Amino acid sequence: MYFPAYRGASRPRRYRSSAAAFGASITALLPGALLASDSVAGAVVVTASRQALRANELSSDVTVISREEIERAGQSSLEQLLGRQPGVEYVANGGPGSNSGVFIRGASPKQSIVLIDGIRFGSASSGDAALSRIPLAQIDRIEILRGPASSLYGADAIGGVIQIFTRQGEGATRPHASIGFGTDRAIDTGVGVSGGTEAVSFSLQAGYSDTAGVSAVRNPANSSYNSDRDGYRNRNFSGSITFRPAQGHEFGLKLLQSGGTSQYDSFPKAAGYVNDQDVGSYSVYSRNRLNPAWTSTLRLGRSTDDMTNVVNGRPTDVYRTDQDQLSWQNDFRLPFGRAMLAAEVLKQHLASSTAFAVGERTIRSLLAGWSGNLDDHRLQLNLRHDENSQFGGRTTGLAAYGYQLTADWRAHFSYGTAYRAPTFNELYFPDTGFGGGNPKLTPELAKNREAGIGWERGGHRVAAVYFDSDIKDLISGWPPVNVSKASVTGGAIRYEARLGNWQGGVSTDLQRARDDVSGKRLVRRADRQMKAHLTHSFGRWNLGGEWQLAGARYDDAANTKRMGGYGVVNLLADYRLERDWVLFARGNNIFNKDYELARDYSTPRASVFVGVRYTPR
Repeated sequence: MYFPAYRGASRPRRYRSSAAAFGASITALLPGALLASDSVAGAVVVTASRQALRANELSSDVTVISREEIERAGQSSLEQLLGRQPGVEYVANGGPGSNSGVFIRGASPKQSIVLIDGIRFGSASSGDAALSRIPLAQIDRIEILRGPASSLYGADAIGGVIQIFTRQGEGATRPHASIGFGTDRAIDTGVGVSGGTEAVSFSLQAGYSDTAGVSAVRNPANSSYNSDRDGYRNRNFSGSITFRPAQGHEFGLKLLQSGGTSQYDSFPKAAGYVNDQDVGSYSVYSRNRLNPAWTSTLRLGRSTDDMTNVVNGRPTDVYRTDQDQLSWQNDFRLPFGRAMLAAEVLKQHLASSTAFAVGERTIRSLLAGWSGNLDDHRLQLNLRHDENSQFGGRTTGLAAYGYQLTADWRAHFSYGTAYRAPTFNELYFPDTGFGGGNPKLTPELAKNREAGIGWERGGHRVAAVYFDSDIKDLISGWPPVNVSKASVTGGAIRYEARLGNWQGGVSTDLQRARDDVSGKRLVRRADRQMKAHLTHSFGRWNLGGEWQLAGARYDDAANTKRMGGYGVVNLLADYRLERDWVLFARGNNIFNKDYELARDYSTPRASVFVGVRYTPR
């Protein structure tokens, strides 16, 4: 993982008490953290600027999760893997396959964007991305950009962007496979083959998983409570092929298809409730170096989210989102720095068994960017204008400045604006007796200030970040209205290192996420988090563990439904049987902690999963 330096402006009036705790955390963490993760300062990052730049050239708060780290982490789902990253909180309404989401820097799941191979992914009705339907086996790399990114990606990127890159081939053609079994009758299996030459490369992957799960609702007093197990089943497939007919010219196709069936609890509890949800992402692209200074990339893609609720075997609600995206990006090498000019068209279409007054919108966008290094100075500027067929024009921007203080120390500052467009549910959901959507809603608007400082020497890296985000016209309540203002102010300290055969990392995140009108805490946000992981390799063994701590949260805007803080410990082990065969095991929540991510909903208790993986070297 990579955690660059830091951004922002201070606001002691709102954050005085947490600032003292933040300083204490820095003092406590710096001296003795014998923890580590791979140092990837030289890794190429795309999401932070839409251009391929090395991580140590960025003035952004970015985490890169490699395929190796995905396997080493021992997590069973994408949401859990994201939840162990700094600045990210994970919530779920039950066990595997349930409705889930992540908060980036205190921003709700609707206030962040998920991309799959550059294509926007999610539901236009709810505004959420079905992360539980994206299997880890299909992912090659993940980039997490924290902070406002509407100037790069348009509406909804207030908290940040998660970009998922599916697997691709290179080198000699090799098959691979894995299978594992665990608690709650869990099974997870996958097979694939990939390879490539200078002229062509390919990848084909398929997987299947199944678990009996846990009861989604845990509280017997809840009207939806049913003590039966709520299981989850998933089938998935991905593929890619890339052609390089000549130097500087590349054409490719990528696809991901995943279908999941999950059971859930609802009222009346005697009924059988099932959620069938198929998601997909499909894209073709052409990347051409037209001359030594100009590269053009044309990309056409579609993402789908097709969900059907089934009650006692009968379909009841159907919501299908299709997002069609066309982008043309031009990258220029200048005498000083790099420039980017791009145009995009995004069409969102919702087909539903529920009658929506409007089910389609089109966003046409123009964007420009420039980044460059001058001696010890780093600069990044981005500007984007979106024309939304529902809300008219909106312009957002970002300005970032970084400075290399010494060979080991660097700092950066930035200011950015962002916005979120209301979802179709918030605008047009019919009134069923409890209120409906509000077609008079306007977009949420956000401003973010950041400052950061980082230090790196050898295998050690420290980064500190401070951010201050204001959101006005916040959409809240039901029926939804633009009445609130919110602020999220926070800081983080992160340390990573590689010490011989030891690797690990530790992070502490402090934030103050508040509704400025009521003074209440924003729903499901913790003021404090700490995450640490440590692995040790020796001989054929690789052993590791992680510890996650989160403070108390509230499950309602009135702050009457309190959820206590929690701490969870997970362990993992790999043993290399032969050159290409690895036996792996993990134990999650090994101390069997009873905790909540959402009020009245279950979380998995202590569990074990063991398996074998064949990966030719």
